Amino acid sequence: MASEADEGHEHLIDGVRYKLKGIIAVDQVLPYLHFLDQERKDQIKQKLITDGDRAAADLLIDTVIKGPHEKGWFRAFIDALSHGGSELAADYLTKPPRPEEEAENDMYVELIRLLAPSLAGMKTTVVCELCFSDELLTADDKERILAETNNYGNGRGAQELLKRIIRRRPPWFSEFLQVLLRAEERAVYCEHEQGGQCPLSIVYGSASAAVGEPSSPEKAEISLWDYQMEVAKPALEGKNIIICLPTGSGKTRVAVYITKEHLDLRRAEGKLGKVVVLVNKVPLVEQHYAKEFTPYLKHSYKVERVSGDSQLKISFAKIVQRNDIIICTAQILENYLERATSGVDEGVKLSDLSLMIIDECHHTQKGEAYNHIMMRYLKQKHKNKKLKKEQKEIVPLPQILGLTASPGVGRAARLEKAKEHILQICANLDASQIMTRSLRDFKREPRKSIQTVEDKKQDPFGDVIKRIMHEIHRHAELNPTGDLGTQVYEQWSVQKERQAAKEGDRKVRVCAEYLRQYNNGLILRNTIRMHDALSLLNNYYEEQYKKKSAPDEEQNIQITDTERFLFNLFKENKKELEILAKNPEYENESLSKLRTEILKEFSSRKQARGIIFTKTRHSAITLNQWIEENPKFDDIGIKPAYVIGGGDQSDVKPMTAAEQKDVLKKFSTGEVNLLVATTVAEEGLDIPACNFVIRYGHVTNEIAMIQSQGRGRAEDSTYTVVDVKNSGVAEKECVNEHREDMMHKAIEKIKALSQADYDKQITEYQLQAIMEIRVRQNRQKKKVMKNVNPAAVKFSCRHCNKQVCTGEDISIIEDMHRVNATVDFRKLFIQRENSSLQERLVDYETNGIIACKDCGQPWGSMMMFRGIELPCLLVKNFVVNINTENISKCSKWSDIPVKFPAFDYNEYASRVIEIDSDDEETN
Repeated sequence: MASEADEGHEHLIDGVRYKLKGIIAVDQVLPYLHFLDQERKDQIKQKLITDGDRAAADLLIDTVIKGPHEKGWFRAFIDALSHGGSELAADYLTKPPRPEEEAENDMYVELIRLLAPSLAGMKTTVVCELCFSDELLTADDKERILAETNNYGNGRGAQELLKRIIRRRPPWFSEFLQVLLRAEERAVYCEHEQGGQCPLSIVYGSASAAVGEPSSPEKAEISLWDYQMEVAKPALEGKNIIICLPTGSGKTRVAVYITKEHLDLRRAEGKLGKVVVLVNKVPLVEQHYAKEFTPYLKHSYKVERVSGDSQLKISFAKIVQRNDIIICTAQILENYLERATSGVDEGVKLSDLSLMIIDECHHTQKGEAYNHIMMRYLKQKHKNKKLKKEQKEIVPLPQILGLTASPGVGRAARLEKAKEHILQICANLDASQIMTRSLRDFKREPRKSIQTVEDKKQDPFGDVIKRIMHEIHRHAELNPTGDLGTQVYEQWSVQKERQAAKEGDRKVRVCAEYLRQYNNGLILRNTIRMHDALSLLNNYYEEQYKKKSAPDEEQNIQITDTERFLFNLFKENKKELEILAKNPEYENESLSKLRTEILKEFSSRKQARGIIFTKTRHSAITLNQWIEENPKFDDIGIKPAYVIGGGDQSDVKPMTAAEQKDVLKKFSTGEVNLLVATTVAEEGLDIPACNFVIRYGHVTNEIAMIQSQGRGRAEDSTYTVVDVKNSGVAEKECVNEHREDMMHKAIEKIKALSQADYDKQITEYQLQAIMEIRVRQNRQKKKVMKNVNPAAVKFSCRHCNKQVCTGEDISIIEDMHRVNATVDFRKLFIQRENSSLQERLVDYETNGIIACKDCGQPWGSMMMFRGIELPCLLVKNFVVNINTENISKCSKWSDIPVKFPAFDYNEYASRVIEIDSDDEETN
């Protein structure tokens, strides 16, 4: 039986295993491990030959920990490490480095690994001798390096030397640089007179491009690694390409390099260069501007950024005219391209641009802003072919550069369909090639595991919610499809609510709304704590009750028998739910699994830093709160924060770009070491390297899997999927692994095509896309021709069915906001404050919500537009009747075939002033 001391030593070794695997010189340490028998040594040697250093070191550690242990075995192991050229490994078990020292050494190791291709040309024999004389290498190191050089050449010898150098104790890095200088390796240590590769003098800026870290490149030129230059080459020749490299491999830095070369060439040729960098998320605008394009290019070119968060003082068209590089969201460019086409306002043309960079270009598909822009491009490209035949002047088009970590496979279930999906994206981007590079030499795959959960036998909390739902079923005489607490049931409740609204069945409609909330509570109960799920239901209850309380006590809002039944039903069961929510015995198993994973990661690492991905904003916020309130997490130094999206599409208040930036900054400095995030953190956002990623009850597609795995960029990182009841994430993850493999095979099949075959298929896909657009536009024209008279459209309150207004009462502001400025309409609603709406926008601000005076149903918000207060309507809050037929689904205004007139500001403002003047005269 192992002693307590032995167990402590075993735990210590296992706790720093992740570090030891990379710094133990197995071949040198084995001869000193006298307490291991020859059979076990031979197994480790064989592992070294077949699987390499890290795998052999892992087996060595397992063998040492497993025992059997003789007295003094731990001291003997440390001595073996010290005598076997692994002093740093011995230090980790006796006097481990401070966190800042470890971080600095890790950075130097990473730099050397990334520079390995450039250092392969060093004078290995000379450098080896100097390192040996400076005691940077042992005699055994020297012997093996020289043998490798003599037998296999200088490059292999250099690799062996670097492998052994990075295992030394600090300050090996600075000493090694001095050796290179003495060896006159100026092509490596300094910038070569004729432009050598990846000079160490600027390695901090260059290496950070490959590992995704920020840099300070003010004093340095941009320098690409060999693999980056390889994928950039066609773009540097002016070709349209897609660069497909993993997260953290420096795609954006490649784009910066291509941008500079492009603009330099245009300037040298006396041509105007104009580069637009398109992103699909607002936070990415500032990120690319501040961290990538501005630091490297501001000395030579004008760089500007524009997004929905920008307070524009001049038009976007003027910004394009006045700057060389514009970073913006795709929708802004699409809006101004449309303005140029329609001729109603100053716009931007594709011919104004010389290079268009599309970040996360796998989104260039139907319905996306990227695709709208590229369809304009493709139509003009094929028009140019006709103009060229007619010997007419063609319209110049920009070069296209697409960036992605994964094009995905769409809905493909077979390899051929996956290939078609990727070819379609290539066609949409008019890419002549898709450039990839295997980064196994540069990027280590994280260790992956899936934690499954068993169905709880007892769930009294869930049973109470289900009992409430069954009571509602009986009250409304409903027969649902799908089990309670599932997505199938949620879809049924949504459809039932729409159908009831269309038919004017107030009883069923309100019951379906409540059932959806209870179902959501059941789903969340499997993800978060019971009392968090109860809090969600309680907030909904209070919100509904508040709707029935008018700010003006004189106003009496109706409460129907069904609403009274629903209020009382929750009130009667609330106490029992509160008692059950306090009983830890009934807590969900997934949360326990998550707790174990978090504790394991933070207790087994010197500097743990990780991300937990979850499905909803509510679960991200409540999981963060659960971590903050758990003393065990606090004891081991966990500092959590959450990051969620910025769109206003849920009941949870969104995060602003500034708030997101602040959290990510804290994560990068270590002030926060555990991030709880929704899908907003899966792609694009520059999240510093972390050493573990957990997907908690939420798996989407292979693109998201690749993106989130890519967040674990540190050495020995882990990727864990924690299952949640009814989520099916374990099965989805397995499917995604298959789809990722299928994607790589599809890309290889595409790259194997001859250029002629590739070009032919790309042209076919492009012509098909153009034809599909033409068909859709023709249908849209017919739809517009069939536009109904606004007078034939009637709007009724979705809750109480009271008729509110007709289409004649609606006007539109800035092609976006539908308002009802009639005097009669103002008599039908009440106003309530809504702090989450107090956001300043471009020309207007929102002051609160408006709700039905009779039933309290929200209708929209009260907005201030150029000094005038106007009720702005949300169509989803109404039942729309067109020519006496109710429309069940109107979630957005574009669903209604009506062209509303523009709001006449002058006419309305004049009328208001006249009324005010009359009132003053009366008084």
